[in-house]
Amino acid sequence: MAGIRIGGLASGMDIDTLVSDLMKAERMPLDKLKQKKQALEWQRDDYRSMNTLLLNFRTELTNMKLTTQYRARSVTSTNESRISATASSAASASSYSIKSVEKLASAATRITNTSLSGDPNSKIDASKSLISQQDKLNTTAVGASPGFTWSEDGVVGNATLVSDGTSGPKITLNANEKIATTKLDQMSVKVNGTSYKIVSGTPAAGKNEVQLAEDGTLTFSGPIAKDSSIKVSYIADQKVETNKLTAATIEWQLGKGGLTMDFSLKVGDVAYTIDGTQDENGHRLVNNGQYIGSINLETGKVKFDAEQAADTELTATYKQKYSSFNITTQTSKGEVSENFLVEASESLNQVVNRVNSSNAGVSMFYDSFSDKISLTRKETGDFLAGTGNEISATGLFAESLLKFADSAESGGENAVFTINGLRTERNSNTFEMNGVTFTLKQTFTETEAPPVSLSVNNDTTKVYDNIKSFIDKYNELIDKISKKSSEEYYRDYKPLTDEQKEQLSDKQQEQWEEKAKSGLLRRDPILAQVLNGMRSNFSTPVKNSEVSPLFSQLASIGISTTSNYLEGGKLQIDEAKLKKAIEEDPQSVENLFRGSGTTSAEQGIAHRLTDTINAAMDKLKAKAGNTFSTNSQFLLGRQLTNVTSQISTFENRLTKVEDRYWRQFTAMEKAIQRSNEQATYLMQQFG
Repeated sequence: MAGIRIGGLASGMDIDTLVSDLMKAERMPLDKLKQKKQALEWQRDDYRSMNTLLLNFRTELTNMKLTTQYRARSVTSTNESRISATASSAASASSYSIKSVEKLASAATRITNTSLSGDPNSKIDASKSLISQQDKLNTTAVGASPGFTWSEDGVVGNATLVSDGTSGPKITLNANEKIATTKLDQMSVKVNGTSYKIVSGTPAAGKNEVQLAEDGTLTFSGPIAKDSSIKVSYIADQKVETNKLTAATIEWQLGKGGLTMDFSLKVGDVAYTIDGTQDENGHRLVNNGQYIGSINLETGKVKFDAEQAADTELTATYKQKYSSFNITTQTSKGEVSENFLVEASESLNQVVNRVNSSNAGVSMFYDSFSDKISLTRKETGDFLAGTGNEISATGLFAESLLKFADSAESGGENAVFTINGLRTERNSNTFEMNGVTFTLKQTFTETEAPPVSLSVNNDTTKVYDNIKSFIDKYNELIDKISKKSSEEYYRDYKPLTDEQKEQLSDKQQEQWEEKAKSGLLRRDPILAQVLNGMRSNFSTPVKNSEVSPLFSQLASIGISTTSNYLEGGKLQIDEAKLKKAIEEDPQSVENLFRGSGTTSAEQGIAHRLTDTINAAMDKLKAKAGNTFSTNSQFLLGRQLTNVTSQISTFENRLTKVEDRYWRQFTAMEKAIQRSNEQATYLMQQFG
């Protein structure tokens, strides 16, 4: 801790300035250390920027090792309006002739023959609840089957559970509720979108089966992966809904609509039921003749005759009108079956949207003009070889209310065509053969039109563009590295000290630092080595059995070094010569770049460059590390740590030197003060 400092009171000297000037000289070595630290940090950052350039170019090399860069294919068709095609890199150069397309693949469709509404002049509104339009629905019996009626012995529920990694998650049920296990065949369970069959007994191991118990427990044959989404549509025997009023109210909207007459409401300890009479608000609720309000069974709204006080406990127990149906479709992945539970309070639009967003593989559509519904499978083709229906819609709701019982199926046919003399079929009008994707657009016969010929050829322009892009990126890389390693080094421009920065404007500081940062990697051996290595990789012939001796060097395919030596070995392309080489011998051109081998001479240019760049990146990392490295892991980091330690030690030394100067000047001041005091005393004695 510094002692008391006396600043020239006795001597009249500016001690602060004297000490400050003395410390400037003392600090000169410290300023040099700080400048050295700054230069090391700039040098480290320059090395890392070079490493980033090499890393980005290595990504390009990875792409140049892919067959897709050299095996681009184009397909020409003699009649694009009838048949078109595209080819992947897996396609070989070939030709196809399709002399006829007898059929185009079509999707199976079922359309109802009977209108949904009973009166063509009073059709249903697809946006309103089905129960509110009960009188409009045509529920006339179809054939010998009975007309449509709603089930009234339960309530539809939906639950989404998140698996905890066990085999037995549980649906949360309210008091006095239980699952209607006699109706398991109408319910559905999906795990991450995959349907599971609900069984009453123990689920079979290895199958997508699940047991659903009365208390809502789901038992799978094995643990379900943690955090899996489990969606359940179920039927409960009844719904118990409770509500403790937070404020006085005269209405209570229940969570369900389309309710049955089997309804009771408990207000506090008093239970009210429907007495069979109605008012403008619905069915009256009474207890021993005492009226409390009404329930609208269609909407599920309770209207009290007077406000119920806050904190009143309400409990509603009810059932609702509901129905169910199933859609089963034949697809390319096999048979798909989906169960749907429909609440009477739902609209037709809601039912249609639920079917369309399901995994049933169909599109449902209601046409308000014809008042009919269609089901169209999303996939085209015949998956049953004409032995059965591709789509089936079963259950009373689908058969009687939606009228699918008397619907006929159409479509569901394969595309039939003759290719290269072979008559064959496909489920879709777009299909793949030997890497070529064909699209059939029209039917035609050989008597109507000539065959459609399709030729698969190398896409020379695409391959050329890929190689040119790679060469451009290489030129960009060596340009940046060459400029960095040949930057002018300004010996007289050192990093600015804090004192120097105070004397310069921001613009002057920027100009100074630009020169101070220049040349820190001038003639760097790592950069020089990687440049020389890459030039050698490009110029050395590739001696590989898959590369023709005529195309074993870049120069032989039209890629050569520019004549300007100042450009550091940039490459230039003779477009005509390169395209000709790609057309004449695409395999040699490909393996010139991506060919493999046990020796460097056998390896293609991309593999050689990768090895050269990996070696350079390892050296750069050893020299300058990366953003995840600690200083102890690379050379410049260890030097920075050493310089930082020297700075800390020197700063401590300067503190002691400054204290020493002040102690010396303070002692001088005190001595002068004592001398002055003695002189004054003597003068007084002589006086």
